[in-house]
Amino acid sequence: MATVLKVFDRWKQFLNERINQAEHAGMKEETINKLAFQIGEFLSDKIDPENKEERVLKELWDVADEQEKRTIAKLMVKLVTPGI
Repeated sequence: MATVLKVFDRWKQFLNERINQAEHAGMKEETINKLAFQIGEFLSDKIDPENKEERVLKELWDVADEQEKRTIAKLMVKLVTPGI
């Protein structure tokens, strides 16, 4: 069975579920985006990408400045939660 980090579609589904939980708990979009940035920092520093999509995201993250990283994080939230 593939782990969440090995299959990109499973990662997107997992992220969508966590964002939905955060929204239902009353978390605001700005807070969710800040958390997405922190998760991006953690993943980039601590986790070796396990598929080509994660490798591209890591490479983009590594060359981005802080504002661009915040944009990437916000776009990931938007990718998995259309309409947010």
